[in-house]
Amino acid sequence: MERMTAFVHGNVQGVGFRWWTRSRALELGLSGHATNLVDGRVQVVAEGTFTECEKLLKLLKEQPSITRRPGSVDLVVEQWAAAKGESGFVER
Repeated sequence: MERMTAFVHGNVQGVGFRWWTRSRALELGLSGHATNLVDGRVQVVAEGTFTECEKLLKLLKEQPSITRRPGSVDLVVEQWAAAKGESGFVER
């Protein structure tokens, strides 16, 4: 099991981005959270198989016209680590 942390830069707060991310993560069977940060970014933490985490990461980076993702993403910075045992997926 892997833990993927993505820092999403762009217009991603107040537009339904965390809700959309939670929905996609649950469809992929991932656990974790999507959190608004004070600097305007959203931090996405997802745990599951590497393949499923990578699928979510790809969705975060894709153009909104392809995924119907709300907001606009300028940059996604990712980090990988061993899973810590998250359960469920919540918006913070």
